[in-house]
Amino acid sequence: MALTPRLDLRQSQQLVMTPQLQQAIKLLQLSNLELADYVSTEVERNPLLEIGEPGDSGGPDEGSNQGDSDFSDSNLRDGGEARDGSDGIVAADKSMDSDFDTSSSSDGALDANYETNIYNNDAVSDRVPQEGGGASSGSLSYEGGGAIKGGGGFSDERSLDQTLEGEENLHDFLMRQMSVLLQEPADRLIATHLIDLVDEAGYVNVDDVQEVGEQLGATPEDLERVLMALQTLEPSGCFARSLSECLAIQLKELDRYDPAMQALVENLELLAKRDMATLKRLCGIDQNDLADMIKEIRLLNPKPGLAYGGQAVQPVVPDIFVQKSRAGTWVVELNTDTLPKVLVNQQYLTELGDVSGGKEAKAFVSDCLSNANWLVKALDQRARTILKVATALVKTQSQFFEHGVRFLKPLTLKDIADEIEMHESTVSRVTNNKFMSCPRGMFELKYFFTSAISAGDGGDAHSSESVKFRLKELIDDEDPKKILSDDKLVIMMKAEGIDIARRTVAKYREAMKIPSSVQRRRLKNMGS
Repeated sequence: MALTPRLDLRQSQQLVMTPQLQQAIKLLQLSNLELADYVSTEVERNPLLEIGEPGDSGGPDEGSNQGDSDFSDSNLRDGGEARDGSDGIVAADKSMDSDFDTSSSSDGALDANYETNIYNNDAVSDRVPQEGGGASSGSLSYEGGGAIKGGGGFSDERSLDQTLEGEENLHDFLMRQMSVLLQEPADRLIATHLIDLVDEAGYVNVDDVQEVGEQLGATPEDLERVLMALQTLEPSGCFARSLSECLAIQLKELDRYDPAMQALVENLELLAKRDMATLKRLCGIDQNDLADMIKEIRLLNPKPGLAYGGQAVQPVVPDIFVQKSRAGTWVVELNTDTLPKVLVNQQYLTELGDVSGGKEAKAFVSDCLSNANWLVKALDQRARTILKVATALVKTQSQFFEHGVRFLKPLTLKDIADEIEMHESTVSRVTNNKFMSCPRGMFELKYFFTSAISAGDGGDAHSSESVKFRLKELIDDEDPKKILSDDKLVIMMKAEGIDIARRTVAKYREAMKIPSSVQRRRLKNMGS
């Protein structure tokens, strides 16, 4: 048969993800800080978008129609990323049992009513239904909890001195003390270079100190003299070249650096190995004196520089609040303070429409309006999806919220995905870097997904987190004179119906940074 070129028509179906769908999926996995940065970037890029103020509020949209959306909940199921359909995302499954309050008005469609140009996201909670109210026609807005307003902008109520004020860092603190301590210009020059070498923990590198002497042409004696003077500055322990020197500086200031303490500080590696017999011989002391000296060392600061400057620790802000109502039901609500408040300035859009311009200008305005409306809907859908997943988690892990970690159930992403009828990849994105605040503390959503440990009596499987918790309880309650080995722990846990192997006990113990039975025996003997 001869090979000849020809044209064929073939019809096939395949899933194509539009750029907006890809961006909507990306929004799901952003944390609240990352989302705020993303929205700020979009506001700078799109002249029609504005940031709403916290106090703005508006009436709900009672006429939202169910328009097509290529990033809807339905689209996020099939093909690993999306599925067809236009159903709105609801806050909670109506099939939940009576222990959960599932009254929610989030069942409405996600799309905006472009006839009135109003979009609403009131009551992002599985508890409180939306209330009726008058709708404003000034602008399209998303306010992370329901807000429609006609204007926006940033406000900064700080005074000028507050905006200029900054926290004193370690470098400035040391420079201020050095200017009082040293008077000779040559000494100040050497000290300034040494202060520049101090790291965040307060240490200086030996090689860097020697390099400073070579650069400045200073003698080793002058360099050592200036360094010794700088070691008297606050915080005590700074300018040390090793951990032993850092501890020695602090002990000298406390007048506790006697020969026995010096021998102990110079042999910290033996202390790390728990070689108490060698330490007692080198220090020439008995067990009680050695225990007292170790307690004194533990009171010292191994990183004195961290008390000044450095990057401020960003506190974790919960995305979801879980609390118990007076009726005894668990209420799941979104933290609206972490949701950006975005609106479309309709007045500015009208002004742009009145200005005559070419096709490129009109296309630009139309594109900005389309992107703005999409961002409003995408933010609302993100909030509803997070609430939906959180509600399903609270329902499944209700025993944990009632009784604690020991009642945590084994759970997989697929279990929640089947519960809320979404793809598990969507659930994975939703639980990424999201935190839940409940009466038992702050937990990342991924904390509730744990592997299963089979039960020894054929009953329900145990969560790995609950097994770890029980393992820690047994070790904390052990008798110092009868330290429990891993084999003994296996026997005790099997007696409680937990079928676990010795290597699993060792793995969990190491993950919780619990020493072995031999090390625990040494530690508890030291403390007794």
